[in-house]
Amino acid sequence: MHDKSVALVTGANQGIGLQIAKDLVAKGFTVWVGSRKLERGEAAARELGAQARALQLDVTDQASIAAAAQRLRNELGRLDVLVNNAAISNTRRLPGMSLRDYAQTARASNIALEEMRAIWETNVFGVLAVTQAMLPLLREAAAARIVNVSSGVGSLTLNSDPAWAYRAIFGPGYAASKTALNAITLAFAIELEPEGIKVNAITPGFIRTNLNGYEGTGTLEEGSREAVRVALLGEDSPTGRFTGWENESVPW
Repeated sequence: MHDKSVALVTGANQGIGLQIAKDLVAKGFTVWVGSRKLERGEAAARELGAQARALQLDVTDQASIAAAAQRLRNELGRLDVLVNNAAISNTRRLPGMSLRDYAQTARASNIALEEMRAIWETNVFGVLAVTQAMLPLLREAAAARIVNVSSGVGSLTLNSDPAWAYRAIFGPGYAASKTALNAITLAFAIELEPEGIKVNAITPGFIRTNLNGYEGTGTLEEGSREAVRVALLGEDSPTGRFTGWENESVPW
């Protein structure tokens, strides 16, 4: 039996996902670097060192998800931590277009249905599919943890406040996909609580990544820290919460 704790981070070949994987390696984990393109995952795993392994994982492809779960079972036999990080913000944003300009093209009144479907396929259905596939492996662990990387822009409570700084960019695409992700987080938390599996959502903050066209203001190190903290929660820690650094409660 593999003696190190085992983590899978989806979308870990770049950005916050790569930083989360790096931090978990530093905490002594063997980390599976989930990447839609295997070669990018392999490059990231080489950067992280001997305790990182590349894993081809397209969260929108059921065959890819099933193959990834089977590989984990064959090679290590269990999964201690699942970090659902893979996400997209858009498919139609033009080079040089600001977030706020893009938001005007993706409002409830004018968003293309195929745009919304593509975002939700990764950010919502992808998380559901990966979590379902990995649950048998998580159940083999002594104290499994599921961390869903959400966003404060998905908070209905915050967006209901006219003073909320990001209210103007709320729409049915990326932002609402994170609202739905929060609902899925709570559903899993309620279902899995009797088994001792903790399921929580976190917001990394407005981090400078490819997801937002590098408009963010925070560093990758700042963006990963709450996900890593929640991944390491102890037995008496809560489940079904939405937090930012450091254990700051974020309203649903």
